[in-house]
Amino acid sequence: MLIIRPVVESDLYSMLELADMASFGLTSLPKDRELILERIEASCRSFRFQARKPQGELYIFVMEETDSARIVGTSLINSKVGGFDPFYAFRIETCVSESKRVDIRKEISFLRLVREHSGPTEIGGLFLSPSYRKHGAGRLMSLFRFLYMAERRSQFESLVIAELRGVVDETGSSPFWEAVGRHFFDMNYPRADYLSLSDKRFIAELMPRSPIYIRLLPKDVQEIIGKVHQNTRPALKMLQDEGFRFNQMVDIFDAGPMVVCPLDNVRIVRQSARSVIREIGPSPFPAQDSIITNIGRDFRACIGAVSLKPDGGVTLGLEAAKSLNVNTGDVIRFGPIRPT
Repeated sequence: MLIIRPVVESDLYSMLELADMASFGLTSLPKDRELILERIEASCRSFRFQARKPQGELYIFVMEETDSARIVGTSLINSKVGGFDPFYAFRIETCVSESKRVDIRKEISFLRLVREHSGPTEIGGLFLSPSYRKHGAGRLMSLFRFLYMAERRSQFESLVIAELRGVVDETGSSPFWEAVGRHFFDMNYPRADYLSLSDKRFIAELMPRSPIYIRLLPKDVQEIIGKVHQNTRPALKMLQDEGFRFNQMVDIFDAGPMVVCPLDNVRIVRQSARSVIREIGPSPFPAQDSIITNIGRDFRACIGAVSLKPDGGVTLGLEAAKSLNVNTGDVIRFGPIRPT
């Protein structure tokens, strides 16, 4: 059985193993023991103190295979981007140049640097061990986060964003970075991306403030602006199915797209329900596979069978009940794993 739970400090070694599997461009899993430990400790503080309003808290979750106690995946929520360390992105804008004298009218697209101090909630950091990318594990690792936020609305912003990985090759080289960023930062893409994890001030100091005209970039670079890495295409499709849309903003390092959706409009949130467990029974019984979360501080999520009872409440599968540490009389939130 696969379950989702908050990361704990004893997961450090497992997180380092995941980082070794991850390719370039996944800044949530840096190949740096001290930095991963620092992020785990920050997450543990966030879960422990449960902020009353979003102030940039970091919540890291792991996927555990219960039979082996092995950590096979991770994802995270940042309650609010910006703050002391602003959030940076390029916005794609368009201006019109026209000359009636020579009968020419051109729409010119350009990139404008945006600095956000009070931004939305961000989801990210999703990584699964390659052997577990099947049977809905990726959907569970992604979509449970919306149910977690739906139960704790005061801790998160009403708008949710996801910044998706752009086009990067096996060596960690980003065509967009080579055409734009390297000219101003004089370092390679992995180095710049890594530095941005701990201190973003160098971005403001070095990034050009003037618009960057897209037509002046090499043709192959123009074509990847707002495009995702080939391994990220399933994640983009899943988020689009949940209601996320491209907002004309791209990452300043690899030009990967940013997609946004109000939390209340996310498909699984709209189709989810909160109910009391009236009965726990062995599967199978007439039910729909759902993403299920318990309610309370000892958070757990899993995929399991839930059946509505005619007199109210639900029947929950025995294996799911064990995984979530719940009994009859407890409350769960659940939503269909795929759009209905």
